Amino acid sequence: MSSTDLKLEAVVVPVADTDRAKEFYTGLGWRLDADFAFDNGFRVVQFTPPGSPASVQFGTNITTAAPGTAQGLYLVVSDVEAARAELLAHGAKVSEVFHPAAPGAQFEPGDSGARVTGPADERSSYGSFATFSDPDGNTWLLQEVTKRLPGRVEDATYGSVDDLEAALKRAAAAHGEHEARTGKADENWPAWYAAYMVAERTGSELPQ
Repeated sequence: MSSTDLKLEAVVVPVADTDRAKEFYTGLGWRLDADFAFDNGFRVVQFTPPGSPASVQFGTNITTAAPGTAQGLYLVVSDVEAARAELLAHGAKVSEVFHPAAPGAQFEPGDSGARVTGPADERSSYGSFATFSDPDGNTWLLQEVTKRLPGRVEDATYGSVDDLEAALKRAAAAHGEHEARTGKADENWPAWYAAYMVAERTGSELPQ
């Protein structure tokens, strides 16, 4: 295992019109971190999606990639339907929520026949998606993740108030089932909630 942290902090998105792209991402409500222009024509604009530890950059003379060739950029959310509704309210054209009927269908362009409308069965983590594009055709993929695979995350952190609220609601529902199984009220519910939320976030075995 490497002893040096290599933190992915920014991804370049190729665009044809920097100002048009800036207007689009501003409209989504993403945080504008930088807009630096230089005398030699180089310009870099950086935005960060809400709750994201990583950012996106675009501009002029920043990449040789053709505009619109960034495809399937992941935006992980705790509630894909709520995230879709918020993006729609900000003017993005977002697909219906879907789940893939075949592996990889979430990356196929357009309304592929391998996409089934509606969230995944039992709202399984990693299984529900929605897509949208920026004005250049760069595509973004919303993926609903509620429980991480084991070893994927070491710390139970939450990127936003909405993310934390959704986790608390899932813990409350699971705790209700726990009390139904035991047949008695759990006075130590805060500890049970905490154990459940950490286990869910890190992919560990959930408390029963």
